[in-house]
Amino acid sequence: MITAVLPESGTKAVGIRPEVRELTSAEFSAADEVWRDYHGTIGDPARDRVFATFLAGQIVSLARCRRHPGGLEVDGVFTPEGCRNKGYARTTMAALVVACHNDDLYMYAVESLAGFYAEFRFVSIPERDLPPGIRERYTWAAGNMEGAEVRPMFRRAGLL
Repeated sequence: MITAVLPESGTKAVGIRPEVRELTSAEFSAADEVWRDYHGTIGDPARDRVFATFLAGQIVSLARCRRHPGGLEVDGVFTPEGCRNKGYARTTMAALVVACHNDDLYMYAVESLAGFYAEFRFVSIPERDLPPGIRERYTWAAGNMEGAEVRPMFRRAGLL
């Protein structure tokens, strides 16, 4: 059984190796618990693939790949505060990119994390180059991506 309880800040799991894998649909509720404080993100087994890094059976990082008409969007990349700066988001993103390598991937990256996503061969693109189904999610920004502090990005299909 997977638990969504996270280690407190500063806790070290000595000698425990992280496990990185795609979740089954039955495990989405554990991801939803971790995501609760991250924009209310939830997984939808009908259109999402969710990847997680686990430490001692606990989710310490998540990333989602969601199918939209016209393309796949990477979002929901989240590591809870007490688990940050340990490489968990990097291992989670690597698993997602490898598993989804047959498809082009799109995202709206938080501006400060664009360099992180560039490590996975995401490149900045004009918003107009996003598939309409993905672009629609940010209509509230009214074309002002800089003001929204997000950057449209694209990754061509292929392995790392």
